[in-house]
Amino acid sequence: MLFQIQSYFKFLWKSKNEHAVHSPFVFNLLTKCFYDKKRKPEYSILKNYRKTLLENQNFIEVTDFGAGSKVFKSNRRQISKIAKTAGISSKRAELLFRVTSYFKPKNVLEIGTSLGLASSAIALGNKDSFLLSLEGCQSTLSIAENLFNEQFPNFNFDFVNSEFNKFLTQGSANICDWDLIYFDGNHSKKATLEYFELLLPTINNDSVWIFDDIHWSEEMEEAWAIIKNHPKVKVTIDTFQWGFVFFRYEQEKEHFVIRV
Repeated sequence: MLFQIQSYFKFLWKSKNEHAVHSPFVFNLLTKCFYDKKRKPEYSILKNYRKTLLENQNFIEVTDFGAGSKVFKSNRRQISKIAKTAGISSKRAELLFRVTSYFKPKNVLEIGTSLGLASSAIALGNKDSFLLSLEGCQSTLSIAENLFNEQFPNFNFDFVNSEFNKFLTQGSANICDWDLIYFDGNHSKKATLEYFELLLPTINNDSVWIFDDIHWSEEMEEAWAIIKNHPKVKVTIDTFQWGFVFFRYEQEKEHFVIRV
C-alpha cells in the first residue's frame, strides 16, 4: 500500500492534462473520449449490471491462479463482495465504455473476466464487436456468462475457462488481429511480459492495449517500463491505474502521463 501511495504522488507530480499534449491523436482521444463528461444512457445499464451482482448474496468457490498453472488460492467467497472489491470500479467501467465506443474495435480480447463488469462495458461500447474473454476460475466465469446471456442476449461473445498462459502459449488467441486487448488477469511482471510478447503477432496499426494496475508494485512498474521501450510500441498513456499502448506505425514514439 505504501508503494502505491508513493507511486501516486510521483504520478501527480508528472501528470498533465490535454493542454500539455501536442499530439493530435492523443489530444483528440483525451478531449473526445477520456474527458467526455456527458451522461450516456449505457451508464444506467452498467449500473444495473453491477447492482445485480452487488445484490447477489450467494457464495461460490473461487480459484485464483498464479503465473502458469500454479494454484495459489481457493476459497468460498460471496458474489457481492467479489463485485465490490475485485471488479472494475464504476468510473473505470464508464471510461472503458467510452474507449470502446471511441475506437469501435471489431475484435476484443479480455484477459481476466472475473464477474464480467469490464466485459459489460466493452459490450455496450460497441455492440457489433466480438469479445473473447478468458478466466481461470470457472465459478466466476459461470456467473458472468449467465448474466451476459440474460442482459446481452444478442452480443457476440465467447467466455473461455482457461489458464491464461496455457491458452496463449498454445496459440489459441491467434485467431485474428485484436483491435483491443484488456489485460486484467495477472499482476506480475513475468506474466505481464509473457502475455505482451505472446500477443504481439496479433496487433494491427490501430490496436489498443490496456494494462491494468501498472503501478500495483515495483515489478509491475518495471514491466510497464519495458513495454514502453519496446520498439513496436509507439505511443503510451499512463493514467496511473491503466497503461494504454498504441502501435501506430506512422507516429513518433511518445509517452504521456495523463490525469483522468
